Amino acid sequence: MSEQSEVVVASEPEAVAAESESDPGETGRANPRKVREGLVVSTKMDKTAVVAVVERVRHPRYVKTVQRTKRLYAHDPDSEVRVGDRVRLAETRPLSKLKRWRIVEVLERAK
Repeated sequence: MSEQSEVVVASEPEAVAAESESDPGETGRANPRKVREGLVVSTKMDKTAVVAVVERVRHPRYVKTVQRTKRLYAHDPDSEVRVGDRVRLAETRPLSKLKRWRIVEVLERAK
């Protein structure tokens, strides 16, 4: 019986070490949420802003940098952003059929 207790005692530090390796960090999530920056192109909907996010990718065959623009629907609860504002978005749970992002902060106001 003493052999079994020794095995249990010896395996406890290993279990603790295994848990610490899989620790998700400060966010409490295994995969941190995506963050993007973009330009507000439309605010015609209530509590929603359309943000154009430009992504620069290298073309696989021609090895040239190509710009790709995605229009993301972002939640703006106070409707405080205006067209032309530069904003930071964070990924979130689905809020509506197309809305999967929320506005975290306004980086630069439109002039």
